[in-house]
Amino acid sequence: MARSLTEGSIPLGLFKFSLPILFANILQSLNGSVNSIWVGRFLGEAALTATSNSNTVMFLLIGAAFGVALASTILIAQRIGANDIADAKKVVGTSATLFLGISVIMAITGLLLCRPLLIAMSTPADSLELAVAYMRVIFLALPFLYMYAFLMGILRGAGDSKTPFYFMLLSVAIDIGLNPVFIFGLGPVPRLGIAGSALATFMAQAISLTALIRHLYRRNHVLCLHRDELRYLRIDWAVAATLIRKGIPMSAQMLVVSLSGVLMITLVNRFGVDTTAAFGAALQIWNYIQMPAFAIGMGISAMTAQNVGAGKWNRVGRIAGVGVLYSVALTGSMVIAIELLDRHVFGLFLPAGSAALAIASHMNRIVTGSFIFFGISVALFGVVRATGAVMAPLGILIVSLLVVRFPLAELFLAHFQADAVWWSFPVSSLVSALLAAAYYKFGGWRKARMTPAGMAQLPAAPGSDAGAQ
Repeated sequence: MARSLTEGSIPLGLFKFSLPILFANILQSLNGSVNSIWVGRFLGEAALTATSNSNTVMFLLIGAAFGVALASTILIAQRIGANDIADAKKVVGTSATLFLGISVIMAITGLLLCRPLLIAMSTPADSLELAVAYMRVIFLALPFLYMYAFLMGILRGAGDSKTPFYFMLLSVAIDIGLNPVFIFGLGPVPRLGIAGSALATFMAQAISLTALIRHLYRRNHVLCLHRDELRYLRIDWAVAATLIRKGIPMSAQMLVVSLSGVLMITLVNRFGVDTTAAFGAALQIWNYIQMPAFAIGMGISAMTAQNVGAGKWNRVGRIAGVGVLYSVALTGSMVIAIELLDRHVFGLFLPAGSAALAIASHMNRIVTGSFIFFGISVALFGVVRATGAVMAPLGILIVSLLVVRFPLAELFLAHFQADAVWWSFPVSSLVSALLAAAYYKFGGWRKARMTPAGMAQLPAAPGSDAGAQ
């Protein structure tokens, strides 16, 4: 059932809602890390480099679809906050049809472009074919990945963060269990190598998605579409226009992040397999450091959107303040833990005695603190996006990642070598946090709207223009 996030203690409510999201994110990263351990420790540095390059390309391509999912999640949360279940179901039906179509298009695009993009990224020659084999299977799985993520977002928009966690646990268990089976072969299952790791992900997502849909209908979830409501699967073009208008800038935000990753790994690739393998291992660690910020950001978005829908603007500022404090405290704790563990953690992903271990340890000391600034940006973006203000976060990401991070690294590359890449992370993250704080304080995000034509307008913020978009 839908759960209201518009009542009660904000610190306790945000904590209880965000905690299952954090656990789900940790599980997802743990899954990727275990896969990397199998690949890096048993298939070697070239295979780990292949997965690092292919995952970067994959996120660049699939990012185009996630804006629609984010927009639909926010719109559903606003309708839940307004206690408008009929319009919430209308959004579910239209966005599901739209999202499935986008996922199929992106899967085909990924299959066609994976090799050219990997070549353009200067992927090391001994990793190229491995990366292509891995990516082809992942892109075949893309519709399952998309629809699974879409349903997770819908449930969180309805105030349910526990169900997504339980089914993420199922998915991760299946993926981890199948990885060694498909990589090394077992009984009638042939040895598939790096493609086996991707196939395990495919199977885990397909099984978990099927189980989740069955569970929601068995529990008669409030947003399930029944036989007499299947008309909602026909695209409502007013809803679709809103999702696209708001979703494209949010997709662009993810594309900017992914493009920045492609550009940075292109610089890293210039220093050879050891540096790229170290960077790939560090990315696994950095995923864990960012998990609390992402969880808090998701919780902030859902809670803010529901309160906007209910017209409880007095709670929105308190949500932002509590969210920033949580993000800084949790991210800072992760930074300290990773600093203390250092090479013990990287040894999980890299062979003993590998030259990549020293490189990973060095870059980690420079980069990890920057994620505290990153967490501040994520928390504030979560608030402003929940009202429909999507252009300012996009602009801030473009400035910090494409105008500051990559040019700064490239400018000083010849003089400082790989250190120029590592130091560009804290500088650009600080710029992002400062710009996000300035927009939250002085920007016009409280005037933003994302209500489709034909739906009741939501209560405006005190002193704002009710007609602003």
